[in-house]
Amino acid sequence: MHTLVRLLPLALVCLGAVPSFAQNAAARPIETIFARHQAESTVTVDHSMWDKLLKTYLKPAEDGLNRIDYKQFKAEAHKPLKDYVRRLEAVDVGQLGRAEQFAFWANLYNARTIDIVLDHYPVKSIKDINLGGGFFATFTGGPWKAKVVTVNGQSLSLDEIEHTIMRGIFKDYRVHFAVNCASVGCPNLAGTALTGARLDELLHQGGRAFVNSSRGVKLTDGQVHVSKIFSWFQADFGGSDTGVLDHIRRYASPELKARLAGVSRIDDTFYDWSLNDVRR
Repeated sequence: MHTLVRLLPLALVCLGAVPSFAQNAAARPIETIFARHQAESTVTVDHSMWDKLLKTYLKPAEDGLNRIDYKQFKAEAHKPLKDYVRRLEAVDVGQLGRAEQFAFWANLYNARTIDIVLDHYPVKSIKDINLGGGFFATFTGGPWKAKVVTVNGQSLSLDEIEHTIMRGIFKDYRVHFAVNCASVGCPNLAGTALTGARLDELLHQGGRAFVNSSRGVKLTDGQVHVSKIFSWFQADFGGSDTGVLDHIRRYASPELKARLAGVSRIDDTFYDWSLNDVRR
């Protein structure tokens, strides 16, 4: 979403690179700082720890939602998760190719999001966690505005990773199938770490799983209801109802595609901010 070239230890990826990359970073826009990539790079990031944690604590449910066993995760593996996040913070992301960068940012966003939830668990919603980050964050809640990671010497918020870097630099609507905000209404957290080698495959799987679930699209009494993600980020999905529906049809099952035939208007939107916790 190609054979992986593992560089161990991961710190070798960033050796000696942070000072030059971060020089004068405070005076430059984030999208400029992280626009650099190496088109011919064969460097890959070791996400094996994240992959192991996902395979252990992510629990696919019968309704198609990938839930997280936050209680067991916190009790057994919070430290390894924090270690993984620290290792990602040590990567010189500018030495990676574009697909590997995309996977890096998505995995960092998702891992740090779960880390933040575990720091405050138990909670009913990620919006109950307010880390500050400005006037707006005081009213909306959530951890998205606060500076929570440092990459190449640059302090970043989750919003800056998702919107400024991933949406701004990559300009790929599939970002919304890659990052997960720890909520029931969000596209699934993938059950495996994203990698540059499998990026397209895994993003396609994520798009299909979301669109064909009741969290993505609902057709009731002739009306089309879609996730608020398609309205919040309509500009990424064609900028109109027609554009959104065209994107949905790319991932729709034959049955859903048939039911959407001739549809050109979205009637309503929905979203569930409940924590994607396992049910006990």
